[in-house]
Order: sequence, then C-alpha cells, then structure tokens
Amino acid sequence: VFTHALTVGRKLITFVITFVVVDFSTTSHALSLLGSVMASASALSCVTVCGATAAPASTRLRKTVAVARGLGQRDAHQQWRSVATGRRSSQRCNSGRTGARADAANDPNAGTLRGLKNCVESLQFNRGMLDELFDIARACENIKPGTPEAKQLDGLIMATLFYEPSTRTRLSFESAMGRLGGTVLTTESAAEFSSAAKGETLEDTMRTVEGYADLIVLRHFQAGSAKKAAAAIGIPLINAGDGPGQHPTQALLDAYTIQREIGRLENIKVGLVGDLANGRTVRSLAFLLGQNYKNVSFAFVAPKVVKMGDDVKHFLDDVGCKWEEVYDLKEVASEVDVLYQTRIQRERFVDRPEEYEQARGKYIIDNSIMDAMRKDAIVMHPLPRLDEIREECDSDPRSAYFRQAKNGLYIRMALVKVLLGKF
Repeated sequence: VFTHALTVGRKLITFVITFVVVDFSTTSHALSLLGSVMASASALSCVTVCGATAAPASTRLRKTVAVARGLGQRDAHQQWRSVATGRRSSQRCNSGRTGARADAANDPNAGTLRGLKNCVESLQFNRGMLDELFDIARACENIKPGTPEAKQLDGLIMATLFYEPSTRTRLSFESAMGRLGGTVLTTESAAEFSSAAKGETLEDTMRTVEGYADLIVLRHFQAGSAKKAAAAIGIPLINAGDGPGQHPTQALLDAYTIQREIGRLENIKVGLVGDLANGRTVRSLAFLLGQNYKNVSFAFVAPKVVKMGDDVKHFLDDVGCKWEEVYDLKEVASEVDVLYQTRIQRERFVDRPEEYEQARGKYIIDNSIMDAMRKDAIVMHPLPRLDEIREECDSDPRSAYFRQAKNGLYIRMALVKVLLGKF
C-alpha cells in the first residue's frame, strides 16, 4: 500500500507541477501523464489491508491532491470533508426547493393537504383537500385565547407583503396568525414603501424576506406574480390576490360560506354578477366549484365590457359544468341559490375610463331584487362594496356578505396551520 501511495503521489506531483509551471505544450503529453496517475490510483484501490478495502480512488485522489499542495494529513482530510459537504449542500439546493417546484409525481402526499407547499391558485385543491380544510376551519371557530390551540404557532413568523390595498384579506391573515400564537411582519403599500420603489425585483424581495419569516402572504398587481414568487423561495407562500388573476383564499372562504349557509356545494346554481373580466374572486370560485362539485351551474351577469373570460368558460365546458350569460338580473335572482355580486373595479380601467362608465351602476341589488329571490337563497360579496348592493339589504338574513368576511378568518387560520405543518 505504501509503495503504491508513493507512486501515485510522485506522479501526481509531477503532473501538477508540470501543468501549473511548465504549461503543457501538447495535450497528448498531459493526457498521458494523467492516465499514468489514474492507473496507479486504480491499482491502489484494489489493495486490501486486514480485510478492509481501501477508500474509493476518487476520495484518495482528492486527499492526495491536498497533500501535494503542501497540507498536512489532518488539514487535507478537513479540506476533503469541506468539499464533500459543500457538494452535498449544492446538490440539495439544485434538486429544487420545496414548494411549487416540488415534483408531485415523487411526493407520496401529493393531492393531500400534507402535500400542499404553497397556495397560489384554486385549482390546487381537490374535493378531499377541501373537505379536510373545512373541518380544520370549523375547529378554528372554537379556538379560545389562552388555550393550547391558541399557541400552536408560537415562535413562527408570517410576513405580509401587499402591493395593492387591502383591508379584509391582510387583517384576517394577520389576525389568523395572532390567534394561533404566531407573529407578523408587515408592510402595507409595498410598491411604495418597500425596496420595489427602488427597482428591486419581486424575486429578490421574496428571497430577502424568506430569511426573516416562515411564511409569506403576497398580494401583487400582476397576474401570475404569485407563481413567480413561490418559485423563487423555499418557504410557503400564499397568494392573496395577483391582479386580475386569482385569489384562491377568497374562493376557499366563499365555498366554505356557501356550505355553512345553505348546507351543500353540489346541486346549486350560482349567479356571478358585476366585473367578471377583472374579478379574481369570481374567477377563482368558478374554477374551484367547477372542478370539485357535481351539478353546479353558473349564470354570468355582466356588462359586455367586463364579461367573463373565455378561459373560465372553456374550463367549465371541459369539466361538464353548465353556464349561461344573462343580462336580466331579476330573472337570475329568482333562479339561483347564490347571488354573488362584485364591484366594477375602477383601478383596472386607468387607461379606459369610458369603459368604466359603461359598466358601473348597471346591475344593483336592492330590495326589489331581494324580493325576487327565493327564501333559502343568499347574497354574497367579497367586499368592499360601493353602490352595487344597497344598504337597505343589509338587514335581510339572506345577506351573507359580512358573515362571509368573518369566515375568511377561520379559513385562513386553517390554511396557515396546514402550510406550517401544525394540523
């Protein structure tokens, strides 16, 4: 063993000195000498002492290189361990972080709440996941301050970054974290008061905040931003609305509200009213109900300039879900189980003010619409409202929109627990 080691070391030192100092003039000379080194190393790898096989040639070669550099055996071993550790760390990073980039095909928990790494769109949820999430939310309704359940997230931190205004979504997420014992880092108007105002990219902001928190809740003005942000980090991310794209937690709380109010999510007709082109809430709800529940049909009631997008219509066609476009609100109100009103979003018409004027005020729910509705139907609205639901309707027990907003707290408590693995 000693003889072979000397041979490998002597040849390797010759190779290193020749390569660094002389700088080979011919490639063949270099390959010939390197081949001689590797042949000697291979021979050494076959030698056994006391029945124990020598370490692999690649490992010995790294140690020999370190010795050739003038390091002692102990220092050389430490450097080899450092290189090996660095390689393993690099392999872990390159294999992909947890989250949206995880390979679902290799995840035994795929399709379950335990396999949920982020919440970026409503189509992530199947029927079984929804049933389990709603059970967790129902339990969250009964959590009292000072109980063990109210301390489940002690020591964990949520960061909320909102690039667009919010009242209900931001405060309900922060309340959810607080009621479970966690803490919150928050920035309101992140587009103005974060480093985004200096030109920092969304991905860089996410990577920075990842170092301060265990979970990020993001609202952004660009559709698709949540997926992009989730792909950049290795902690859970929740999409709290991405422009006209999706608002998955609103869809979850809306479905939860329908179930709590009328007792079912199958065999229902839902009237979606208002800004259906830009309304991420109604888009997300249509995807969620259409994918997971039987015999759900939709009536779309909207001015032509903000009618429901073709992507939603095509999806509903693909899953066998019936839909129709209707322009008579009272007719729809008399037929549906759920009348879901939305405001015309002025902020989406900055460069098209004339279209906003065409759309606003066209469909308003007042007492005459309530009179046309069935006694067991409900009115919902994601809020805020302007004048699309008259205040005279608030006292009607079928007006569920403030109960709907409260349900957002329980659904978000449940979702935060799931993503942080505390359920």
